[in-house]
Amino acid sequence: MAKRRGTDSESDEADKKRVTKEGFRKALSIFQFVRPYRLQYIIGFVFLILSAGTTMSFGLLIGQITSVIQGKSAYTLNQVTLFFVGVLVAQAIFSFFRIYFFSQVSERAMADVRRATYSKIITLPIPFFEQRRVGELTSRISADVSQLQDVLTLTVAELFRQVATLLIGTAIIFYVSWKLTLFMLATFPVIIVAAIFFGKFIRKLSKRAQDHLAEANVVVEETLQSVNIVKAFTNERLEINRYGSALQRVVSTALHAAKYRGIFVSFIIFALFGGIIGVVWYGGSLVLNNEMPFSDLLTFIVYTTFIGGSVAGMGDLYAQLQKTVGSSERILEILGEASEVNASDELPLFVPVQGNVQFENLKFSYPARPDIPVLKGVSLDVAAGRKIALVGQSGAGKSTLVQLLMRYYNLSSGRITIDGRDLTSFNLTELRKNIAVVPQEVILFGGTIMENIQYGRLGATEADVREAARKANALNFIESFPEGFKTIVGERGVKLSGGQRQRIAIARAILKDPAILVLDEATSSLDAESEQLVQSALDELMQNRTTIIIAHRLATIRKVDKIYVLREGQIAEAGTHDELATLEDGVYANLVKLQFEPIS
Repeated sequence: MAKRRGTDSESDEADKKRVTKEGFRKALSIFQFVRPYRLQYIIGFVFLILSAGTTMSFGLLIGQITSVIQGKSAYTLNQVTLFFVGVLVAQAIFSFFRIYFFSQVSERAMADVRRATYSKIITLPIPFFEQRRVGELTSRISADVSQLQDVLTLTVAELFRQVATLLIGTAIIFYVSWKLTLFMLATFPVIIVAAIFFGKFIRKLSKRAQDHLAEANVVVEETLQSVNIVKAFTNERLEINRYGSALQRVVSTALHAAKYRGIFVSFIIFALFGGIIGVVWYGGSLVLNNEMPFSDLLTFIVYTTFIGGSVAGMGDLYAQLQKTVGSSERILEILGEASEVNASDELPLFVPVQGNVQFENLKFSYPARPDIPVLKGVSLDVAAGRKIALVGQSGAGKSTLVQLLMRYYNLSSGRITIDGRDLTSFNLTELRKNIAVVPQEVILFGGTIMENIQYGRLGATEADVREAARKANALNFIESFPEGFKTIVGERGVKLSGGQRQRIAIARAILKDPAILVLDEATSSLDAESEQLVQSALDELMQNRTTIIIAHRLATIRKVDKIYVLREGQIAEAGTHDELATLEDGVYANLVKLQFEPIS
């Protein structure tokens, strides 16, 4: 056992090293989003080089002014000063264009990252969303991308500038005095080792801080989506404390990381400026011994200050780059997921189906619970244009059958066909265009009534929308609003009643004009008057369509062609309402009795 533990520990260490190297490699791949704007990026770099060049000329100019003052130059003080002013004006112009072009790249590239991340998320299969919370995904698009924004362009450009300052400055001071240069460079190995050591801690802690921030966003997302429940149970204080605790974890981790960054930067500054003091001491002795002129020492000190500032800046920039590797890894993880549809592909030609649906010996377990079978060999046949109902207790497998028909999950075993064609042979977009779902809990988007109905068929005319609303018994209440079809429904449709939301959903399904219709007990939560209106709209919708009804209230399925009773993942009974209601000790008959339905 001890040997195994040692092996596992070694494996973990190797994995940590591998992840670190892969993390940086993956982080670099995020630059693919800069590629479309490479021209602006190159122009920005040109101005960056010009700006750095003018900055580096300051030391030489200061040395020249010193030589003028000492009477050792052919130029006058006014000439040198005027040239100095010209350099300053040029640097200001170069700096403006550097920031302008890099900002263009930054904003556009980050918009592309957000667009690509959202496009990937929206095309991922249902199991992906079962493993992640909405707040976490929102945080990835907002906080993580914001973390990348400056680094992707400005920080990298600034790092290049600091490196250029370091190299050019070192070359100049080496030319001025190789003795002083070697003396100064002796401190560099210590700084490099410190950068590597602190970088690991900073990256790990920053990645953890981003994860905690995502957890805090989850709390906000959940409570705002369910604000009615929070208020109904008077749990505002609980949620405030929960969010406060999540934020405290963010702050604690971020401050922990900031402590290491602060120690690192402070050490760099101490080492660098301690080195400068040493340079001044050693250089002063060289001047006193007439081994170098005072103007060269002054030039050397100015460039040493530039170099010190660039190295100190690189330390902070390096820490910043370490901090963002975690963010890029999270985004690239999402971008690397396999989409179930490719939204950029041209939509396939819509091929309508007749609607003959067959389920053949279906066996299925959810990916999150592979050891718990939900369906245990279910077979049923729905002829085109027929209406069937699925009945059974919660967990019996009713909704699972519909989810498999929509191909939200892949089958464990068995086969589903539509018009004799295997479900897997359909293009996913083509398949789902032939199916419409009216759920029990209708979720509307926060736009207008017109936009919500048009969601069923994008580009539908206003006349088509009105006709769909009329068939769904929704036209009267829509026209009673002052703004009619332009009425804003509010987030998730909160400004409409339950019955109104249901009729909007039915109008949306009517506009889609599907061959196969799925009704997930669309009237169970309505009052009697709304139920009558919605049921009438559903009767209109079900005409000449293959309809699968997930039923909880048995009164709504008396007229279907066949009822399938599911129990523990299997079909326990099948028949019409009259046939099943008269079965002695039958599952359906017992359900009828429990709901006080008269046996006919």
